[in-house]
Amino acid sequence: MPYDARMAEPNFDNRTLFHGDNLAFLRGINSESIDLVATDPPFNKGKDFHATPDSLAAGASFHDRWSWERDIEGEWEDAIKDDWPAVRQVIESANTAWGRDMGAFLCYMGVRLLEIHRILKPTGSLYLHCDPTASHYLKAMLDAIFGKANFRNEIVWRIGWVSGFKTQKRGWIRNHDILLYYVKSEAAAKRFNKEYLPYPPDYVRRDGKKPTGKGFPIEDTWNCSTGDILDSIMIKSFSTEKSGYPTQKPVALYRRMIEASSNPGEVVLDPFCGCATTLIAAEQAERQWIGIDLWDEALDVVRGRVEKECQNLFGGDVLYSEVPPNRTDEGETASPPLKSKTKRRIAEPPGPKMTRQEMVDILIEEHGIACQGCDREFDDPRYLDLDHNTPRSQGGLNHISNRLLLCGPCNRAKGDTLTLKGLRQLNAKNGWMAHPIRR
Repeated sequence: MPYDARMAEPNFDNRTLFHGDNLAFLRGINSESIDLVATDPPFNKGKDFHATPDSLAAGASFHDRWSWERDIEGEWEDAIKDDWPAVRQVIESANTAWGRDMGAFLCYMGVRLLEIHRILKPTGSLYLHCDPTASHYLKAMLDAIFGKANFRNEIVWRIGWVSGFKTQKRGWIRNHDILLYYVKSEAAAKRFNKEYLPYPPDYVRRDGKKPTGKGFPIEDTWNCSTGDILDSIMIKSFSTEKSGYPTQKPVALYRRMIEASSNPGEVVLDPFCGCATTLIAAEQAERQWIGIDLWDEALDVVRGRVEKECQNLFGGDVLYSEVPPNRTDEGETASPPLKSKTKRRIAEPPGPKMTRQEMVDILIEEHGIACQGCDREFDDPRYLDLDHNTPRSQGGLNHISNRLLLCGPCNRAKGDTLTLKGLRQLNAKNGWMAHPIRR
């Protein structure tokens, strides 16, 4: 769908904190209405985090541990399996190479990153904060969602000085986080606001002449001396900025992202806003903002930090809501970055939506535990995959009327282009049918 500013009307107010699971709120935001997302989500560290007692964020905690049974809803799995095969492959590779906890974490992140892609304007950008625990898997997932051409940089942020305790560690010391920078389109990349360091008073060019430019360009990153490694932005132990939140990041770090990839008055979103660092940075940089967080005391921290660190630049109070905004656009859900340009997807027929398991049960009742592509029978239904007759890329429905069961080889042979008829013709031609088809 081409960009239409009328369809991108914000359906939320500036300086709003939404409280609850961010997926519901992301799904409630109008498509292409956000200029920048800068966020610091969970990292799948496999441990629990707790705020410092007697601090502004006292009582804050979260569990950065993930499992399919506890944290993942069947609807998320179904959506990814049905509509986003590239995302599904990233999750499955993580399940195999790392373990099911990483796959569960990526499924959780995947459905949310798909919505973030939808709500970003064509000129919008994303900064995803992570660390080496899962940064490589998250990058593969973002390549699948945003398109690899829209990856702009992997920025290394040095967390702090290496302490005496860390120097006792045998082996390489891990002392950095990763910032993955993606754009929605090439138009977003062209909006990058470069920052310059002024020339020293005694600086001259190689030819002995005084420079005439703005200063030294800081590339596409921050105030650093070695390309895309940030080593000068951190929260000092005595800083009044500290709120006691267990994973708090520096305001200066997020302010530079915001100033680089948005303009004053534009809308910044943080769907994992925690202790409000992104929101404070946006306010200081004279941007509009909305935040989402699950923590019950987030509002008190946001209000306290806005009053303390921002002098109420926009004026008024921080708004609060536990109800997702109502969509005023066409209401489309998240969709893959590459849509069919020739086929228009027909609306699903009315009636209750079946789960994948319900569809599998119906198809087994009709056809037995057999592949509909090659007619091979199996003792265990786990050898069969639920697929589409007419592929989704060609406008096929998720409805049971467009579903079939295929064995692994047939599923791979069918790919993203063949219908069941085409698959059976291919199998017959190659002699792959369980029983030869008489012509």
